[in-house]
Amino acid sequence: MSQNQDNQTLKQRREKAESLEDTGVKLYSNSFTPKNCIRELLPRGETLQAQEKEKGSPIYSIAGRIMAMRKFGKAAFCHISDSTGQIQIYVKKDTLGDEIFATFKKWDIGDIVGITGTLFKTKVGELSLAATEITMISKSLRPLPEKWHGLTDVETRYRQRYVDLIVTPESRETFRKRVQIIRLIREFLNARDFMEVETPMMQPVPGGATARPFKTYHNALDMDLFLRIAPELYLKRLLVGGFEKVFEINRNFRNEGLSTRHNPEFTMLEFYQAYATYEDLIDLTEEMISSICQQVNGTMEISYQGTPVNLAPPWKRLTMDEALVEVAGINKADLANDDKVMALAAENGIQLDGQAGPGKAKTELFELLVEEKLIDPTFITSYPTEVSPLARRNEDDPTVTDRFELFITGRELANAFSELNDPRDQYKRFKEQIDNRGDDDEIHPVLDHDYIRALEYGMPSAAGEGIGIDRLVMLLTDAPSIRDVILFPHLKPEALKD
Repeated sequence: MSQNQDNQTLKQRREKAESLEDTGVKLYSNSFTPKNCIRELLPRGETLQAQEKEKGSPIYSIAGRIMAMRKFGKAAFCHISDSTGQIQIYVKKDTLGDEIFATFKKWDIGDIVGITGTLFKTKVGELSLAATEITMISKSLRPLPEKWHGLTDVETRYRQRYVDLIVTPESRETFRKRVQIIRLIREFLNARDFMEVETPMMQPVPGGATARPFKTYHNALDMDLFLRIAPELYLKRLLVGGFEKVFEINRNFRNEGLSTRHNPEFTMLEFYQAYATYEDLIDLTEEMISSICQQVNGTMEISYQGTPVNLAPPWKRLTMDEALVEVAGINKADLANDDKVMALAAENGIQLDGQAGPGKAKTELFELLVEEKLIDPTFITSYPTEVSPLARRNEDDPTVTDRFELFITGRELANAFSELNDPRDQYKRFKEQIDNRGDDDEIHPVLDHDYIRALEYGMPSAAGEGIGIDRLVMLLTDAPSIRDVILFPHLKPEALKD
């Protein structure tokens, strides 16, 4: 619809609304309370035959939005939708009377209305509610898009999510599944005695991940605060305090770029278990995600953007070196030679700063040559210590850590490790990270002394994990972009007109 047509339609609708008000119709009433939802009515039509009324003619009342309308001389059909379903409404002049029927004829697609009536089936067998009373609840001054599915500007769907939800059943189903997935995660962890907690969203020292934070200022405390990039260090403080199994489903904020996989505000699950190792969390993660997929989709064999993905256990497990050999085809002996690793990185166009060593080079090679090829679930273990400042060193090989990342459809979905609980080692790694940060503004220049103090009281051996909720929902709903699974994703400002 062109801008001129849009303006003309708005003008006509406003004039129609004023005309209704002039006749005494309340356009935004709060007096109608439906006694039924549409989902309750639908099974009642299963035993009805075409052109048959429900026996006893019980009265039902529903409220919803008009999604379609066909007007005739003395009658009309329209479809009403609520959050549970859709049903046809039959409106007849002889039943409502001349005045009320004339009011009805000024209703539009998009209006939210209340309907009271009896059930019957039309001659073509469609269950319908024959209206005996009608009520305007909320007048729609803007028309719904006529060909929403044909819109090439998908940004409009994200920016006007309220319209997307009205007219796109697939979008509504995606967000229903999102709610279901989060509920199932809670049930899974609660059944295993994890305790859900809440930790600060504004922190004096951002930590738990390497990312550029959002910064704010607290007037009363006269101090800078940062929106959290991760709750990790606070959750581990709770391990120190004696809570041995904790989790948080939280909002994180990272002042970074946007992509199909990145939004500056996103949802994470983080959980920590005392006296566990990263290998315990591999088993738990495999069980949790596969079982949730089964409950949400009825199968563990799904398709993501046309690519089949099998989430049935057991899932593949490879060390980073094994993945570089098996997937990228790098010679195993070369990976044991630091100089050759650095040369391989340079040959592949990877630029490393002067402080980076072979561990960083291996990780960059993995991200470039391996990551996108891991379609079925694959746990990658033995990450270099150089890129894992919070993870426990492997006791047999201190150059790597007891850590894994989970990849599905070429994307990282989870990150976990056996936690570092030696305050001396942790202080040293924090200090080295800060000293070597250079111009990297994703590394905060202030060391979290309170976290070190907490470790000095003694933290039990533990394992912890973070899972990206948005990416998990993308996978289980076949959504191509993170914006498809966030109700109101961040977008550039829109130029609005009065």
